[in-house]
Amino acid sequence: MEEKLKEFLKNLYWLGHDGFLLKGKKIVYFDPYQIPSGLPEADVILITHPHYDHLSKEDIKKIEKDDTIIILPEGSERIGNVRYLKPEEETEVSGIKIKGVPAYNINKNFHPKRNRWLGYIMEINGVKIYHAGDTDNIPEMKDYKCDIALLPVSGTYVMTSDEAADAALKINPEVVIPMHYGLFIGSKQDAENLKNRLSGKIEVVIPERFVG
Repeated sequence: MEEKLKEFLKNLYWLGHDGFLLKGKKIVYFDPYQIPSGLPEADVILITHPHYDHLSKEDIKKIEKDDTIIILPEGSERIGNVRYLKPEEETEVSGIKIKGVPAYNINKNFHPKRNRWLGYIMEINGVKIYHAGDTDNIPEMKDYKCDIALLPVSGTYVMTSDEAADAALKINPEVVIPMHYGLFIGSKQDAENLKNRLSGKIEVVIPERFVG
């Protein structure tokens, strides 16, 4: 693994569920939910879709400042300093490149494709990180290019760990980090299964939940 990728991972913290914090010159959050108090104020908050455990006003208030940019799927409620994105649409915030990509269910109806909810591919400091959002293993993933992929693994509302392994092989990042387990559904065993499935093929990092 390249040194810049190692350094990037040192500054990436799993906040539980689909939530992540990236520390650096800019502070970036993905889907903050039930996060601890006292975390650094956000420069950018990326929200994948408007379900309460992803678009949490209470948690956004904990980290929002006057000039925080909140990225949301088009059609979501306006909260704060919002910038809306559609699938395949791109924007840039303070030198951070952000692309919205599709996130939807194939064989269930919790996250229908017609809603045009999002995952994100973000490029910062020469590293591309993909946050899949709540999704199944969708055909579009074969075209995604990233160094780090954050993939849901718990099944029921999203893809299973086996399906996530197949998605990872299709995307082929340097590192995969499992998410969307341990809160409502799924367990660390799902993360471990993903790691076992990808052993010798793609490095899987199973993070401990960051509690501040």
